[in-house]
Amino acid sequence: MGVAALAGVLAGSGTAATADAPATPPPVASAVAPGDATPAATEVSGFRSATFGMDEADVKAAILKDFGIKAAAIASGENAAERTAVLSVTVPNLLEDGGAAEVSYVFGYKSKGLIQVGISWSHQTDPTITADKLVADGDVLRAHFLASGYVPSSVKTGLALPNGVLLFRGEDAGGHATVLILEGSFKKAADGKQNILTPAGLALLYSANPAHPDIFKIAPGRF
Repeated sequence: MGVAALAGVLAGSGTAATADAPATPPPVASAVAPGDATPAATEVSGFRSATFGMDEADVKAAILKDFGIKAAAIASGENAAERTAVLSVTVPNLLEDGGAAEVSYVFGYKSKGLIQVGISWSHQTDPTITADKLVADGDVLRAHFLASGYVPSSVKTGLALPNGVLLFRGEDAGGHATVLILEGSFKKAADGKQNILTPAGLALLYSANPAHPDIFKIAPGRF
Protein backbone atom coordinates (compact mmCIF):
# COMPACT_ATOMS: atom_id res chain seq x y z
CA MET A 1 0.00 0.00 0.00
CA GLY A 2 1.47 3.33 -1.08
CA VAL A 3 2.12 6.11 1.42
CA ALA A 4 0.25 8.66 -0.70
CA ALA A 5 -2.77 6.45 -1.41
CA LEU A 6 -4.43 7.36 1.88
CA ALA A 7 -2.77 10.75 2.37
CA GLY A 8 -6.08 12.52 2.96
CA VAL A 9 -7.08 10.06 5.67
CA LEU A 10 -3.63 10.07 7.26
CA ALA A 11 -3.56 13.85 7.35
CA GLY A 12 -6.98 13.98 8.99
CA SER A 13 -8.89 15.24 5.96
CA GLY A 14 -12.61 14.56 6.02
CA THR A 15 -13.00 15.04 2.28
CA ALA A 16 -12.93 11.32 1.59
CA ALA A 17 -16.13 10.63 3.50
CA THR A 18 -19.21 9.69 1.51
CA ALA A 19 -22.69 11.07 2.12
CA ASP A 20 -24.22 7.75 3.13
CA ALA A 21 -22.91 5.77 6.05
CA PRO A 22 -22.61 1.99 5.57
CA ALA A 23 -24.64 -0.47 7.58
CA THR A 24 -21.99 -1.32 10.16
CA PRO A 25 -22.24 -1.38 13.96
CA PRO A 26 -22.17 2.18 15.37
CA PRO A 27 -18.72 3.35 16.47
CA VAL A 28 -17.83 3.33 20.13
CA ALA A 29 -17.83 6.95 21.26
CA SER A 30 -15.40 6.29 24.09
CA ALA A 31 -13.65 3.23 25.42
CA VAL A 32 -13.30 4.78 28.86
CA ALA A 33 -16.34 4.47 31.08
CA PRO A 34 -17.28 7.27 33.50
CA GLY A 35 -15.15 6.98 36.62
CA ASP A 36 -12.42 4.98 34.90
CA ALA A 37 -8.87 6.32 34.92
CA THR A 38 -7.84 8.28 31.83
CA PRO A 39 -5.52 6.10 29.71
CA ALA A 40 -1.86 7.08 29.60
CA ALA A 41 -0.83 9.00 26.49
CA THR A 42 0.30 6.68 23.72
CA GLU A 43 3.41 7.05 21.56
CA VAL A 44 3.35 5.87 17.94
CA SER A 45 6.99 5.08 17.25
CA GLY A 46 6.68 2.32 14.65
CA PHE A 47 5.62 -1.30 15.12
CA ARG A 48 7.06 -3.57 17.80
CA SER A 49 10.88 -3.47 17.59
CA ALA A 50 10.95 -1.52 14.31
CA THR A 51 10.97 2.20 15.04
CA PHE A 52 10.67 5.20 12.74
CA GLY A 53 14.01 6.33 11.31
CA MET A 54 15.63 2.86 11.30
CA ASP A 55 17.45 1.86 8.10
CA GLU A 56 16.73 -1.35 6.21
CA ALA A 57 19.38 -3.41 7.99
CA ASP A 58 18.05 -2.46 11.41
CA VAL A 59 14.45 -3.14 10.37
CA LYS A 60 15.41 -6.57 9.02
CA ALA A 61 17.00 -7.35 12.38
CA ALA A 62 13.83 -6.15 14.14
CA ILE A 63 11.66 -8.37 11.93
CA LEU A 64 13.76 -11.44 12.75
CA LYS A 65 13.56 -10.61 16.45
CA ASP A 66 9.83 -9.92 16.46
CA PHE A 67 8.59 -12.86 14.39
CA GLY A 68 11.28 -15.55 14.64
CA ILE A 69 11.38 -16.13 10.89
CA LYS A 70 14.25 -16.75 8.47
CA ALA A 71 15.78 -13.83 6.58
CA ALA A 72 14.74 -15.45 3.30
CA ALA A 73 11.08 -14.86 4.23
CA ILE A 74 11.56 -11.09 4.04
CA ALA A 75 10.68 -9.74 0.58
CA SER A 76 12.24 -6.55 -0.80
CA GLY A 77 10.45 -4.26 -3.23
CA GLU A 78 9.81 -0.65 -4.11
CA ASN A 79 7.04 1.77 -4.89
CA ALA A 80 8.14 3.16 -8.25
CA ALA A 81 5.87 6.21 -8.14
CA GLU A 82 6.82 7.26 -4.61
CA ARG A 83 10.48 6.12 -4.98
CA THR A 84 10.34 4.34 -1.64
CA ALA A 85 11.82 0.97 -0.69
CA VAL A 86 9.59 -1.63 0.97
CA LEU A 87 10.27 -4.73 3.05
CA SER A 88 7.36 -7.11 3.57
CA VAL A 89 6.73 -10.34 5.43
CA THR A 90 3.71 -12.59 6.00
CA VAL A 91 3.08 -13.34 9.66
CA PRO A 92 0.63 -16.03 10.82
CA ASN A 93 -1.59 -15.15 13.75
CA LEU A 94 -0.18 -11.63 14.14
CA LEU A 95 -3.43 -10.76 15.92
CA GLU A 96 -4.48 -13.74 18.03
CA ASP A 97 -6.91 -15.86 15.99
CA GLY A 98 -6.99 -13.04 13.42
CA GLY A 99 -5.53 -14.89 10.45
CA ALA A 100 -2.26 -14.39 8.59
CA ALA A 101 -1.29 -10.78 7.86
CA GLU A 102 1.22 -9.05 5.61
CA VAL A 103 3.41 -6.50 7.36
CA SER A 104 5.08 -3.91 5.12
CA TYR A 105 7.84 -1.48 6.13
CA VAL A 106 8.26 1.64 3.97
CA PHE A 107 11.49 3.65 3.81
CA GLY A 108 11.63 7.35 2.94
CA TYR A 109 12.68 8.62 -0.48
CA LYS A 110 15.30 11.03 0.92
CA SER A 111 15.92 9.83 4.45
CA LYS A 112 16.06 6.08 3.64
CA GLY A 113 14.69 5.59 7.14
CA LEU A 114 11.46 3.87 8.20
CA ILE A 115 8.49 6.22 7.64
CA GLN A 116 5.47 3.89 7.66
CA VAL A 117 4.40 0.41 8.68
CA GLY A 118 1.36 -1.13 7.03
CA ILE A 119 -0.43 -4.29 8.11
CA SER A 120 -3.12 -5.95 6.00
CA TRP A 121 -5.47 -8.88 6.42
CA SER A 122 -7.34 -10.19 3.38
CA HIS A 123 -8.06 -13.28 1.33
CA GLN A 124 -4.70 -12.67 -0.36
CA THR A 125 -2.78 -12.86 2.94
CA ASP A 126 -4.87 -15.76 4.25
CA PRO A 127 -7.22 -17.76 1.95
CA THR A 128 -9.21 -18.94 4.99
CA ILE A 129 -10.10 -15.45 6.21
CA THR A 130 -13.77 -14.46 6.04
CA ALA A 131 -15.67 -11.19 5.97
CA ASP A 132 -16.92 -11.87 9.49
CA LYS A 133 -13.34 -12.41 10.69
CA LEU A 134 -12.25 -9.09 9.13
CA VAL A 135 -15.10 -7.28 10.91
CA ALA A 136 -14.24 -8.99 14.21
CA ASP A 137 -10.54 -8.14 13.86
CA GLY A 138 -11.45 -4.54 13.11
CA ASP A 139 -13.71 -4.29 16.16
CA VAL A 140 -10.98 -5.68 18.45
CA LEU A 141 -8.35 -3.28 17.12
CA ARG A 142 -10.67 -0.27 17.18
CA ALA A 143 -11.57 -0.87 20.83
CA HIS A 144 -7.87 -1.22 21.65
CA PHE A 145 -6.92 2.05 19.96
CA LEU A 146 -9.83 3.96 21.49
CA ALA A 147 -8.51 3.00 24.92
CA SER A 148 -4.86 3.73 24.12
CA GLY A 149 -4.53 7.43 24.93
CA TYR A 150 -4.41 9.11 21.53
CA VAL A 151 -4.87 12.90 21.46
CA PRO A 152 -8.68 13.19 21.79
CA SER A 153 -9.08 15.95 19.19
CA SER A 154 -7.30 13.79 16.60
CA VAL A 155 -9.53 10.74 16.96
CA LYS A 156 -12.01 9.91 14.21
CA THR A 157 -14.08 6.75 13.92
CA GLY A 158 -16.97 5.39 11.86
CA LEU A 159 -16.45 7.53 8.74
CA ALA A 160 -17.55 6.15 5.37
CA LEU A 161 -14.89 6.21 2.64
CA PRO A 162 -15.23 5.41 -1.07
CA ASN A 163 -13.52 2.05 -0.50
CA GLY A 164 -14.63 1.17 3.02
CA VAL A 165 -15.00 2.50 6.56
CA LEU A 166 -12.49 4.43 8.64
CA LEU A 167 -12.71 2.49 11.90
CA PHE A 168 -10.10 4.59 13.67
CA ARG A 169 -7.69 7.43 13.11
CA GLY A 170 -5.65 9.03 15.87
CA GLU A 171 -2.39 10.83 16.54
CA ASP A 172 0.03 10.92 19.43
CA ALA A 173 1.39 14.19 20.83
CA GLY A 174 4.15 14.18 18.20
CA GLY A 175 1.73 13.99 15.27
CA HIS A 176 2.47 10.36 14.43
CA ALA A 177 -0.70 8.67 13.18
CA THR A 178 -2.47 5.33 13.44
CA VAL A 179 -5.15 4.54 10.85
CA LEU A 180 -7.45 1.50 10.72
CA ILE A 181 -9.67 0.92 7.68
CA LEU A 182 -12.14 -1.87 6.92
CA GLU A 183 -11.89 -2.06 3.14
CA GLY A 184 -14.50 -3.34 0.72
CA SER A 185 -17.24 -2.41 -1.71
CA PHE A 186 -20.68 -0.93 -1.14
CA LYS A 187 -24.06 -1.90 -2.54
CA LYS A 188 -27.55 -0.66 -1.82
CA ALA A 189 -29.74 -2.61 0.56
CA ALA A 190 -33.03 -4.03 -0.65
CA ASP A 191 -34.88 -0.98 0.65
CA GLY A 192 -32.54 1.27 -1.35
CA LYS A 193 -31.93 3.46 1.69
CA GLN A 194 -28.69 2.08 3.10
CA ASN A 195 -25.24 1.29 1.78
CA ILE A 196 -24.10 -2.20 2.75
CA LEU A 197 -20.35 -2.86 2.97
CA THR A 198 -18.97 -6.20 1.83
CA PRO A 199 -15.59 -6.39 3.63
CA ALA A 200 -12.60 -7.50 1.55
CA GLY A 201 -9.67 -6.45 3.72
CA LEU A 202 -8.50 -4.76 6.89
CA ALA A 203 -5.65 -2.24 6.71
CA LEU A 204 -3.71 -0.83 9.67
CA LEU A 205 -1.14 1.93 9.15
CA TYR A 206 1.38 3.61 11.41
CA SER A 207 2.79 6.81 9.89
CA ALA A 208 5.70 8.94 11.12
CA ASN A 209 4.63 12.11 9.33
CA PRO A 210 1.15 11.82 7.81
CA ALA A 211 0.95 15.46 6.74
CA HIS A 212 4.30 15.52 4.91
CA PRO A 213 5.45 11.99 4.03
CA ASP A 214 8.99 11.49 2.73
CA ILE A 215 8.09 10.42 -0.81
CA PHE A 216 9.12 11.60 -4.28
CA LYS A 217 7.28 14.69 -5.48
CA ILE A 218 7.84 16.80 -8.59
CA ALA A 219 9.16 20.24 -7.65
CA PRO A 220 6.82 23.16 -8.39
CA GLY A 221 7.39 24.71 -11.80
CA ARG A 222 9.20 21.73 -13.31
CA PHE A 223 6.28 20.67 -15.53
